[in-house]
Formats: sequence, C-alpha cells, structure tokens
Amino acid sequence: MKITRTTVLQYFQLHNPDRCVDHETRPFHFQDFRKAAVLIGLVERRSGLHVIFTRRPMHLKHHPGQICFPGGKYESQDHSLYQTAIREAREEIGIQQQHIELIGHLPELRTVSCFAVTPVIAFISPRYTPVPQQEEVEEIFEIPASYVLNPRHLHCSDFTLREKHHRVVALNYRQYFIWGATAKMIEQLQRHLFPGNQLNFNSANKRPCKLPVDKITNKHFNQSMSYPFFRENNPLISSG
Repeated sequence: MKITRTTVLQYFQLHNPDRCVDHETRPFHFQDFRKAAVLIGLVERRSGLHVIFTRRPMHLKHHPGQICFPGGKYESQDHSLYQTAIREAREEIGIQQQHIELIGHLPELRTVSCFAVTPVIAFISPRYTPVPQQEEVEEIFEIPASYVLNPRHLHCSDFTLREKHHRVVALNYRQYFIWGATAKMIEQLQRHLFPGNQLNFNSANKRPCKLPVDKITNKHFNQSMSYPFFRENNPLISSG
C-alpha cells in the first residue's frame, strides 16, 4: 500500500471534530482536561510519504523513552490549536512554519494524563532540517506512511489492571515500539483515511492479557511485553 500526497488529499476531509476519543474506558470530567496539540507531519519522499516521530530521552520524569509526535500544551499566546502544533514542532524538532502545510485535524483524544489532545495533520517540506531540542527530544526519525497507516501493523491488547479494563494499541517498526496515545492517534488516522478497511481494525490483531503491575508506565509496560505470553502470541513483539 503506497501512501502519496494525492492519496491523503483524496481521502482526508477537513472538518471540525464533533466528538472526542477516550484513551481509556473510564469516566472523565472534561473540565479537568488541559488542551494540547500534536503535529502529525507527512514528508513527501521518492518512495512515498513518511511520518515524522520523536523519541523522548530516558532522563525525563514523564514518559521517558517513549515515541511520540511533536506537540504540547496550548499556551495563551497561541491563537488556535493549529498554532500550538506549529509552535511545538518548531521548538521541539526545528521545523519552521514555512515548511508546514496544514491539512486538517482529527477529533481530540483524551488521555490518562488528563490532556485533551488534538492531532493536527500537515505536509512537511522534505527540505526541513531537524533540530532536536536536547532536553525533550533524544531522536527524530521517519517511518514510511505505507507501514504506519496499514491496519495490519497495528495491534491491540486488552488487559485487566486493578479490576479495570484497559486497551493498549501498539505498532512495532524495526527497533521502534510505538504505543499509548501516539498509537491511538495512528489508529484514528487510519480509520479517517481508510474507512473502507473497518474490518481490518476489528480483526485478529488483538491479544487478551492480565498484567501484574501496580500502575501503567512506560517502564512497566515494556517489562510486561517481555513476558512469555506476548513473546509467543503477539506479532508486534516478534516482528522486525
């Protein structure tokens, strides 16, 4: 499946989100959530579009080592969440505004860390020069959109933690393991661009498990994914 600029423009319709997506299934009080935005940047290469990701340093207190899209909290100087995404992309990975062509956005995603995150979609000029903000970004890299947006590469695991149900979505590409809110946004984008592939989203890429951990953190999840059950049954662990 080759994803091109034409493909995205053909299937993506700019719209105001009329709903939100909860990262976890539990009651939420909207007033407790802070607005935020991330930039899902699509870079046009000869082989097709690529998606820009970042990896957070291990020394950070929150989400150390996790892979994510550039983004952050809405600030008072931002005129919109689009501006939030653009500003954060400039501050975190050095992408200048003239290299960003906005396409639209997805419904906001409410996360377990009490943020209401709006994923902003944009084309990024292949002439951009990545400049990581050393305190927050360990690495900037790209993955082919044909891989990221293929539903067969996205897997989910249901597990019970403290008698509550949780659903973890994840994607594995080479040495990169993407999960949590970032993977959930990828799932959103897949559903938005290719609604005809709905059957693939509900297919066998689903593994039940009960994780013996006290809280959900990047460290605990990575340890849990090394358990024999996942190694033997989960294709996202065994794939290269």
